This record gives sequence, C-alpha cells and structure tokens, in this order.
Amino acid sequence: MGLLGIFLSLILLMYLAYRGITVLILAPLLSLMAVALSGGLPLLATYTQVFMGSLGGYVITYFPLFLLGAIFGKVMADSGAARSIAEWIVDRLGPGRAVLAVVLSCGVLTYGGVSLFVVAFAVYPIANALFRRADIPKRLLPAAIALGSFTFTMTAFPGTPAIQNAIPMPFFGTNVFAAPLFGLLAGIIMLAGGTIWLNRRAAAAASRSEGYGDHPTTAADANLRDEADLPPFALAVLPVVAVIVLNAALTWFIFPAMTADYLALPEYGETDLAAVAGIWAIIVSLVVSICLAIGLNWRRFADLRESVNAGTMGSLLPIFNTASEVGYGAVIASLPAFTIIRDAVLGLFPENPVASLAVAVNVLAGITGSASGGMSIALQTLGAQFAEMGRAQGISMELMHRVTALASGGFDALPHNGAVITLLAITGLTHKKSYADIFVVAVAIPVVALITVIVLGSVI
Repeated sequence: MGLLGIFLSLILLMYLAYRGITVLILAPLLSLMAVALSGGLPLLATYTQVFMGSLGGYVITYFPLFLLGAIFGKVMADSGAARSIAEWIVDRLGPGRAVLAVVLSCGVLTYGGVSLFVVAFAVYPIANALFRRADIPKRLLPAAIALGSFTFTMTAFPGTPAIQNAIPMPFFGTNVFAAPLFGLLAGIIMLAGGTIWLNRRAAAAASRSEGYGDHPTTAADANLRDEADLPPFALAVLPVVAVIVLNAALTWFIFPAMTADYLALPEYGETDLAAVAGIWAIIVSLVVSICLAIGLNWRRFADLRESVNAGTMGSLLPIFNTASEVGYGAVIASLPAFTIIRDAVLGLFPENPVASLAVAVNVLAGITGSASGGMSIALQTLGAQFAEMGRAQGISMELMHRVTALASGGFDALPHNGAVITLLAITGLTHKKSYADIFVVAVAIPVVALITVIVLGSVI
C-alpha cells in the first residue's frame, strides 16, 4: 500500500497539474494522501514538521535568487532594454536567418538572467513580425522561442544565473560555472541541433509553398514600444553582460580571496564560505545589474515603482510552487516504502551514479512538469546518496552538478509544463500545431546532449 500510495500521488500530481490545479494545493494534499495510504504515520506532524520544514528551508536558501531574477527581468522589459537587444540581433541577422535571430535573441537575454517568461513576452512581437516578413510558418515560432529560452542557457552554459543551475550547488559544493567544458559542449549540441532542425522544417514548409499562414492578432502582438523610447544596444546589453562578468569575478577571484571564519558560528549556520559563495555571487551580480539597468534607463520607465513591485510579486508564485514540490519530495522520502524506490534508482547503474542521477532527475521533472521542481525533489530525496556514491567512485562533483542541471531540462518540457502552456498562449497557437517541434528542440535534443555528456564524463 505504501508503494501504491507513492505512485498514485505522483500520477495524480502530473494529471491534476496538467488540468490547471495549482501545485500549492496539490503538493501537500497528495503527499499526505501517500502518508495516509502508508499507514502508521501522523498526518499533521508530517505536514507541519516535514512538508513545511522542507518548504521553508528551500525558500530561505533560494528566495533571493527568485526575487532578484524576477525584478531584473521586469526592469529589463519595462525599460525597453530587452526589446532593444532582440531588435539589434534581428536587424544584424535579417529575415534570411529568422530562426537563428529569434533563438539568439532569447538566448542572450536568458543567459543574462532575464526570466524566460519575460523573454517570451518581450521577444514574441518582434519574432512574429520577422517570421511574417520571412514567410516562415508561425507554427515554428514557439519552438524557436523555446530553444532560446528553455534549453542551453537554462541548464548548460556555464555561469548562467538560472535557478536550475543554482539548485545543485549546496548538494555538491560547486558553483554556477561547474564543468564548463561539458556545459559548453551540451549547449552547442542543443543550439546547433535545434537550429538545424527548425531551419530544415522551415525549408520543407517552403518546398510545399506553406508560408506564415493566416493567424489572428493576439494581445502580445501589440506589445511593441515606440523605437524612439528604446535604449541603444550598448546600454541595453550592459546589465546583461554585468551579470555574467560579475558572477565570474566573484566566484573565481573575489570570494576565494576573502576570509569568512564567522560563518562557522552557530548564528551563521555553522557553514563555510565555499558552501555559500555560489549563491552570494549570483545575489551580488543581480543586485548590481538591477541598479545598473535602472540607472542607465531612469527616464524610460513609465513607473519604476510599479515595475519593481510587479517583479517582486511575480517572484512569489514560482518560488512557492517549487518549494511546495520540495516539501512533497521530503514527505515521500520519509515514507518507509520509499526505500524500495531509492534502492531501485540507486541501483539502476551501480557503476555509474551519474547516469542514475540523470534518470531520476529527468523522470521527476517530467512528472512534475517543472525543471526546478523535479530536480529539487530528486536532490531532496537522493542528493546526499548520489554525492556520496560519486565521491566514493572518484567522480567529479562538478560533473554531477552539470548532469543534474542538464537532466532537469529534458522531460520537463512535456505538454503539461507551465512554460510550454504559457508560451503557446502568448503566441496564440495550440499543442496540436506547434508542440511536435517544441518536443524535438526542448526535449529530444537536450536528452541527446545529456547522454553525450554522461558518456564522455564516464570515459574521461
């Protein structure tokens, strides 16, 4: 009954989330359902001491990253900087390279720390006009935006401030630049493979005389500012560059040169600098970049206070959704029947814990429809065991970090994924018309990149 409860709760979590019920309600209810079916465990104590304890711990650790990332994205969008960057790239590449222009526009913004949801809203009107001018089927547009926003800059490229690249840090004692060569390789596979796929699809459509198509105007199409209000490209891109450069400087030079013995004191968590430096670096780089974006575009904001407030409020639902999934994972891990699942997962590839970790993260990301949620559940329940197995076998913790991040960006983009649903709503298209190409660029090719890294990492 314990195993039945776990699997039933997972199935219901996937199905009901797809039906639109918030995970804030689903996670505690379904985790407690699994507890009830296991028998012998107190429901209220499990909720307040296990579920809420894990939820709170996650919020304490990662809330600054969600908050600052959301504010930065909103500031970049409302100042016109995000659109300025996108239009500069589109103008340089032109209609003949429309797919690449859209992918790179999204990639530059997300790699610089702008939320993928903000990027989708900011880039879509420009990308839609470009696809119409180039007479490329609009049904390919969601896949182009997904490729630039949900893949190589989210999980692969070293230094990305995406939360998916930050979550593994405390589990493996790493930073956001972990395994940079493997990350670059995986990112290039995703970028090149996805772009080639979409260009071939566009060419095939052209050979059939299929053009842009007849599509009604959506609300997002009208989201175009007057070009006179846009900042020049050099000013617009400066905060984006600052995120990456400051992150690297703090991670490799500034924090390693500091002494922080006070962190060993009980009031500071009895930790050390290596455990917190990665998150500190992202916090500082985002704060400085937000101030830079505001200072450079002060007169371009219609209402700066409203922009900051909207970004702040926009961070709350994503972090509590993910934290609720972490609480769900902690409850499931506390059940006696979970030892059977744990031993099965750890035993999938006993000689290669990297591969077992990748399977666990990918499957859970697919079930929850969330890269950060699936990764958090996997690490909450099995992270310590995987790290111990990796160290025992002499496996680099940086490789474990990078594989964890890459694995979160595979099955997460199944049809019930919230970002996929939002993207299709923004573009005014449907799963039937556009999801097949989204699947190839955001699921299939990232999985190929993940397998490539696992194989090479095992050999090297």
